[in-house]
Amino acid sequence: MQFHPIFAPLASLALLISLMLPQLGLAATKAAGITPDDEVILEMNQAFKRGDRKRLSALLPQTQNNVLAPWAAYWELSTRLDTASTQETQDFLNRFAGTYQEDRLRNDWLLQLGRQRDWATFAAEYPKYRMNDDKAVRCYALLSEANTGNASSNTAAEIQSLWLAQKEADDGCAAAADALLKAGKLAPLVAWQRARLGFENERSRIATQAVGLLNPDWVASVAAIYLNPARYLDEKITALRPRTKELVTLALIRLASLDLEAAAKEINKLRWKAQLTDEERSWVWGVIGKRAALRRADETLSYFTQGQDAFMHSDHLAWKVRAALRAGAWQQVHSAIVAMPEAQAQDPTWIYWRARALLALKSPAAATQAQAFYQSIASSKGFYEQLAQEELGRPLSLPSTPEPLTSAEKETALNNPGLRRSLAAIDIGLRSEGVREWNYTVSLHQRGGMSDRELLAAAQMACDLQVWDRCINTSERTKTVVDVTQRFPMPYRQDVVQRAGQIGLDPAYVYGLIRQESRFVMDAKSSVGAAGLMQVMPATARWTAKKIGLTDFKPHQITERDTNIAIGTGYLKLVLDSFDGSMPLAAAAYNAGPSRSRNWRGQDGAPTLEAAIWAENVPFNETRDYVKKVLSNTTNYATLISGQPQSLKARLGMVGPVTSSSPARTVLAEELP
Repeated sequence: MQFHPIFAPLASLALLISLMLPQLGLAATKAAGITPDDEVILEMNQAFKRGDRKRLSALLPQTQNNVLAPWAAYWELSTRLDTASTQETQDFLNRFAGTYQEDRLRNDWLLQLGRQRDWATFAAEYPKYRMNDDKAVRCYALLSEANTGNASSNTAAEIQSLWLAQKEADDGCAAAADALLKAGKLAPLVAWQRARLGFENERSRIATQAVGLLNPDWVASVAAIYLNPARYLDEKITALRPRTKELVTLALIRLASLDLEAAAKEINKLRWKAQLTDEERSWVWGVIGKRAALRRADETLSYFTQGQDAFMHSDHLAWKVRAALRAGAWQQVHSAIVAMPEAQAQDPTWIYWRARALLALKSPAAATQAQAFYQSIASSKGFYEQLAQEELGRPLSLPSTPEPLTSAEKETALNNPGLRRSLAAIDIGLRSEGVREWNYTVSLHQRGGMSDRELLAAAQMACDLQVWDRCINTSERTKTVVDVTQRFPMPYRQDVVQRAGQIGLDPAYVYGLIRQESRFVMDAKSSVGAAGLMQVMPATARWTAKKIGLTDFKPHQITERDTNIAIGTGYLKLVLDSFDGSMPLAAAAYNAGPSRSRNWRGQDGAPTLEAAIWAENVPFNETRDYVKKVLSNTTNYATLISGQPQSLKARLGMVGPVTSSSPARTVLAEELP
């Protein structure tokens, strides 16, 4: 009996799987080629991306018996949802009831109904919407409730929170905010704050939309200020253009993005001190402080302290904490964390640093309070959780293995239609679609669906099929039980350990990096061109291949397992050596480039910092998160490989400024791509 290769590890379930293969559509492997039925699905996917309604409608009849038929039907209907009848849409929802595609189309339809202000149909459909992760849909729902007199006492606060959190200028939350502004249930200040966030994040459309809700006549002024804030602030044209304090605030925020020093000088002028409120001035100082923090400027903390924590945006407070950590200003660390919104302050990052600040300040009962904070997060789960564990004097060991899954639990996962359809999509190259459906299916536990044991079974299904990213991500969703072999798998162990040993790398560090880079997806490719297990850029691959003696290297080989491991580990070793063995610096260099990692150290005279403080101050959000996760992963992998408790702190060490004490390494560092 022939089995698809990815099912081979499930030998104990061979009969069940052999019966499933025709239904799964996995009989044809990538090596053997894609089946004609698969070709139709793939062509429909491309037509969907092009918005080719005619081609989608022509191909749809050929997909009726395909396991991915729900996807085909979704692509076809969603591209013409604006012209489809209500009955046709309802027929789709009924036909595919309970699937991801049903909920995905309902999400799309609810957005359309909201834009059309069809509140009767919206109110009938919204309770059936399971995904509940679209802010615009939620805003439409709140607006619908307000229009029908069913708004709750929390409606205005929820709309405010959703609107301020939106990254783009959507209709849903703007329409809900507009209704509340007109009804006097939302303060105009909220619209101005929305505009400030638009200016700060270089989204002028957000600002013009928000201010336009208050007064359409102001939109032109906002657009002009975005283009030339200095001109608006120029005192020589005061008589020609009277200024309002809200527009002055926007101009100062925009100026901070273009010329930090000019903004800091401008806001201290007497006329703005008199005209602006404490709230407006504090927000501007928060923007200036954040901009300075991203540059690691010496004046950063002094900028922040000219504003009041109570009036700063949550992101400004986070950067104030980071700047205060660099400066060793523990009182400022503590006060900024205390001022954070409750949800933000409960992040393990800020719980850990609040505990550290309490101990540094030696306030009454500091030790007891700090212990309580550490206790609340201490575990092997993540970076700050592990640091808290060490602060409590506990070794970093891993949770015990849960009870083995039963045959019934495994069979339930194998028979789950959403998981099966997801695997079929991934197998023919529709990874994005497969991942979305898988995530939707396993996340239903948050609404009373999958239990922790069911999640473990789904994760094990993915592990056994070597779909490692779904294995890891699914296992990480469990709350009360932890299977570390699922969360930290070690595919290709012999190859990785052997290669790491040959060049003097810690295999745990290699695994920690691969887990973060690709989740062990062999053919993973990033938006910027990085490829393979270790996500190597083409230019880096060519350079490294020459350095390590792969004279016959061809670009297409970078996704081959052995070649990718050889080049990725070779490059990591060169980077690590160039940073004197510092794992945090090397991880940052691997992600963002060696030159950036060197620059973030500072030059002679810059402070020597705990690596945790240095990592927290990395200006790129992605790299900051990457460094912490790679080091946390490494510590857990080291525990698994050695069987002994490990120390994250020992791997972190200290990070000091660039010096000329290691000429050879400096030359190599300059050469690294």
